Formats: sequence, structure tokens, C-alpha cells
Amino acid sequence: MTKRMEAGLALALAVGLGLTSPAQATEKKTVAYLAPSLDISYWQWVGHGVKKKAEELGMDYVEFTSENSPAKQMDNARTAVTKGVDAIVIGPVSSTSTPPLLAYLKSQDVPIAFAGIGPQPGQTDYTSSVTANNYETGKAQGSFVCKLAKERGGNKVGMLSLPQDRENAQKYLKGAEEAFKADGCDLVQMLETRGLTVNEAVTQANDMLTAHPDIKGIYGMYDEAGTGAAKVLETRGLTGKVGIAVADGSPTTIGLLKANAIQGIFFQEAVGQGLDGTQQVYNALTGAPVEKDLALVMPLVTADKVDSAEAKGVIDRVFPPAN
Repeated sequence: MTKRMEAGLALALAVGLGLTSPAQATEKKTVAYLAPSLDISYWQWVGHGVKKKAEELGMDYVEFTSENSPAKQMDNARTAVTKGVDAIVIGPVSSTSTPPLLAYLKSQDVPIAFAGIGPQPGQTDYTSSVTANNYETGKAQGSFVCKLAKERGGNKVGMLSLPQDRENAQKYLKGAEEAFKADGCDLVQMLETRGLTVNEAVTQANDMLTAHPDIKGIYGMYDEAGTGAAKVLETRGLTGKVGIAVADGSPTTIGLLKANAIQGIFFQEAVGQGLDGTQQVYNALTGAPVEKDLALVMPLVTADKVDSAEAKGVIDRVFPPAN
């Protein structure tokens, strides 16, 4: 029997003996958000969604940052449980870091929802995983980038990738490679990020274009990749001559889209993942139906559609409104 079950039985007994009232027995639930890093806007936006939904559901909210460390991530989970949180929503440091975390939370009977990045393939001891439909998005973005390259007179493409120890990145890559093969494009180089920073993306895009000056399309697997690549093309006088498509979306890349510095954004609902993940762990706590795997669509938005009502509805679930 877990400590959580023991506490529940003790509380039920106290109510039965008249030592506390049913109203007192209904304690306010607390959800903890574990981010891999709060230095990255994306994970701040997921946290915004968790906090917003927690407020709607009458839950308390606490957050932890794992500083991109699996050990710190595990410490955060233990600290959260020790402090009595009822559920966890997590953007994991990596998919490969999740098995010991899931084993621990199962032993403590704490529901957990993944946001953005799912668990390691084969893991099943989780409540819900709310991610993008990465494989299908990878295919769609691969086809779009290949089209951009061919419109610019070539079939060579480069990729600025998320770390490939994440299951979402693996799915993106699988879909993109299939699209490149089907559409007749050649992926000449893929570089993986470690810090997800614009400066790193600038360095990598420069290296890629120096090694392969015939690249005509760049596939950015994360938002900063698009910003970094656009900066490099501007410096080299190649804006518009090399096509760029990026996943995620932000005010910065929306601005670049409107300026035609990039040609397409596949929007990922960061806020939406936080909202939906929190709803799923709350459902688990209250006995409501739970959806174990939610793969959210990542629609492509181009410059001519970015101000449409449909696009604005999507963007509302990507990042919070400006203060």
C-alpha cells in the first residue's frame, strides 16, 4: 500500500469517527510542473498553461526547473512528492531519463502527464502524454521544405534538429526523412542543438551553409533554429534565396514570417499542452476519463494566413498574450 493510499484510508476513518468533516476531508489539490529548463520560452509557456488550468480547476500550482539534468529532475520529483503534491505535469529533460522517474511516481501513486516531450518508447506507467503529432508534422514540414528548395532551384536541404535522445525529435526526423525521399530532396547535413539558443543556431547554420553552399532549404525543428537561420541568411545576403520552415512558433518567428525572412511555421501549442496535461491529471485524481496519448495537430501557417481568425485561434494556444 502506498503512503498516499494510507493517508486516504486514515482520512476516511477520521471522517467516519467524526473527527473531521467531509468538507475538511476535501483538500485542495496541488499540481507541480517540472520543466527541463525555465530559460527556454517554450517551457515557460507550457508552465503558463499548467498554471492557468490549475486556477480554473481550483488547484494550487508549484513549479521546478531541472536545469537540463536528469539527476535534478529526479530530485525535483522527490521534493514535490515530499511536499505533498497530488499530481505532476512534466516536460522531461529527455525521453531516456523517464524510466526511473515513472517507477518512483508509480510507487507513490502520483499521476503524471507529459507535455511536449513524451516518455521513452515502451514506457506505459504514465497518466497522459500530450505532445504534438510529431511524425505527421515531420512529414508535412519535410515536404514543405523540399518544395521551398525546389522553388529556389535545388534539392539540397539542411536541418537544425532538437536533441535526438527525445522521442519527439526522433519522430520529426523519421517523418522528414520519409518526405525528403518521396519528394526527391537530399538531406545533406543535420546538426543537433544542445542549448536551444539562437546563438547556437546561428553558429550551426553558418557551419552548414559553409560546408554545403548549395543548400536551398532549411528545416528548423525548434523555434530558435528558425530565428538563427534567418539571421545567417540576412548576413550572407541570402534572405529569400534559401527557404526556411520552422516548428513551434513565437512572436519573433511570426515577425520573421511577416517579413518573408522565413516561409512557414508549424505551430506547436505549448500553452495548450500545459492546459491539456493538467486537465488529464486532474481527471485521474477525480475519477474522470483520461486520454492517455494526445497528439495535437501542428498546422502550417504562411505569411498570407498569419492574420486570419483561424491562425489567431491556434496562436492563442502557443504562447501567452503580451502583458
